Amino acid sequence: MGPPVMPVTVAKATQESVPTELRVVGTVQASAVVQVKSQIAGPLLKVSFTEGQNVQKGDLLFQIDPRPYEETLRQAEAAVQRDAAQVTQAEATLARDQAQVKFAETDAARQAQLNQEGLASKMTGDQARTTLDMNRAAARADEAAVNTSRATLRADEAAVDKAKLDLSYCEIHAPISGRTGNLLVQAGNLVKENDVALVVIHQVEPIFVNFGVPEDNLGAIRRLNAAHKLAVRATLQDGSNRGGMGELAVIDNTVDATTGTIHLKAVFPNHDAVLWPGQFVDVAMTLDTLRDATVVPSEAVQMGQRGQIVFVVKPDTSVDIRPVVTGTAVGGKMVIEKGVSAGETVVTDGQMMLFPGVHVHALEAPKAGGAGGPQ
Repeated sequence: MGPPVMPVTVAKATQESVPTELRVVGTVQASAVVQVKSQIAGPLLKVSFTEGQNVQKGDLLFQIDPRPYEETLRQAEAAVQRDAAQVTQAEATLARDQAQVKFAETDAARQAQLNQEGLASKMTGDQARTTLDMNRAAARADEAAVNTSRATLRADEAAVDKAKLDLSYCEIHAPISGRTGNLLVQAGNLVKENDVALVVIHQVEPIFVNFGVPEDNLGAIRRLNAAHKLAVRATLQDGSNRGGMGELAVIDNTVDATTGTIHLKAVFPNHDAVLWPGQFVDVAMTLDTLRDATVVPSEAVQMGQRGQIVFVVKPDTSVDIRPVVTGTAVGGKMVIEKGVSAGETVVTDGQMMLFPGVHVHALEAPKAGGAGGPQ
């Protein structure tokens, strides 16, 4: 009776294009976080959203009692009307006194001429010059009054603009599009100017993922990112294989000397809201594509006494043990840099009972997905 034949599961070593990836753990971060505060003081009359609601930029969030600010606006507008009337009155007074100055100049010139011809007394000429000086002084005072009235008018017009601005602050609108958090101040409370936040909005479309990679990769990342945006895949750690595709957005300007890593940030569209601020996610950043790589299922690679090995099934169904040098692991497959050639048959299950030269009964392994692409 011959030696026993061991039943094993096998697969073919294939030649494929495999993406070179860096795999790390990252954290999700909102692309913008805004604390919504009141810019005026007053009773909070109304809350126009529900907690956890998605809002668009410009949506009404809160309403503060506008009545005190409407009254302030009416008073400021009345002051402007009063100032405009005062300006008109001051300009009319100036015009009258300027006309008197012109008459006094003519009279003083006539009196001087008559005095030279001996037809009028010196006292009459002195009186005419004094009247001219008085009228000129009055005109200068009128000009100052006009300027003062105009300045007062401008100040009260500014007060109107300020009152209108304060009145507009009675309605608080969403400064960004995003998702609201817990309501921090309930309707009915008195809010203060620039005090506590009323609600916090997180912008989750787009969203960021922060992660760090060893500084040894910095040169390659900078070189490749200069040519094209590097693709980044983020996958949830709940086993659902859900996630999203994004691209590298930021390379930090310094290496973290404590950890020896460079901090990176990727941006994701996140239209389906799968990624959530504060989550931990598995990050895979594609650096390059390895062409014509020899690939085997990851379970074919075992640990031997001298390192990693693969059991190869020879044409006569006997088994050979090969030490191998492995490369990148992607999508359930392992790149073999040395030790196995494309087309050879490798054992993927049943290795525990194998030894060199034993014959096997090969069963084809279920076909796996491709080595590279995003899940």
